[in-house]
Amino acid sequence: QGAKVLVVDVNKERGERTVDAILDNDGIASFYLADILNSNECKNVIERVIASYGNLDVLINNVGVSGIGSVTDLDETQYKNVIDTNLSSMVLMSKYAIPRMIENGGGSILNMSSFVALRSGGFGPAIPYALSKAGIMALTQQMCHDHGPDGIRVNCIAPGHIYTPMVENRVDQKLRDLRRKAAPLQTEGTAWDIAWAALFLSSDEARWISGVTLPVDAGLLTASPLSMLDKLTN
Repeated sequence: QGAKVLVVDVNKERGERTVDAILDNDGIASFYLADILNSNECKNVIERVIASYGNLDVLINNVGVSGIGSVTDLDETQYKNVIDTNLSSMVLMSKYAIPRMIENGGGSILNMSSFVALRSGGFGPAIPYALSKAGIMALTQQMCHDHGPDGIRVNCIAPGHIYTPMVENRVDQKLRDLRRKAAPLQTEGTAWDIAWAALFLSSDEARWISGVTLPVDAGLLTASPLSMLDKLTN
């Protein structure tokens, strides 16, 4: 679609795989190694974008780690890491991206949340993860309000049961089938489903859309265990 992409990751091999996937689809992309838990590195990321491509039109905050436990049994070190990684990193990246977008006359920021911010129990007890993802939705709305006058749109995507490498290592085939059957469309989501939604929200076609959280979940949030009982048991 004409975008020039700077892929940022703390894992070089993983980041370069993403770049290769973009190049294989005739896109333009490069890789930058950074830990966006570090404020200075977030600033350096934005400066690298400007140096490489001239301006910054779109920021997609798409970093995340899982975290389990109820409030009574969560690991406090893990809790802090999840909040820092999933939420605080988006604050820091946006902090340095927004001034550059203002210089350019505006831009678009897209934050990745999760359906678990809207429906509890999606992954069992997962206070760190759910809290971080709910915070992303609040961050989205607040930034929309604060920086709309600057010509900056801020939106959010809440993916449903997407099959990703992180899920692949934790979900057996039986649970994978149950996840698929839990949503009315009865199909399994992939990263491409999220990518198409992200493409639209980042595009000029969405120029009048800001402050929204878009569930991309095969209709999962409309369903309940009872409403899907026949599908889940067959």
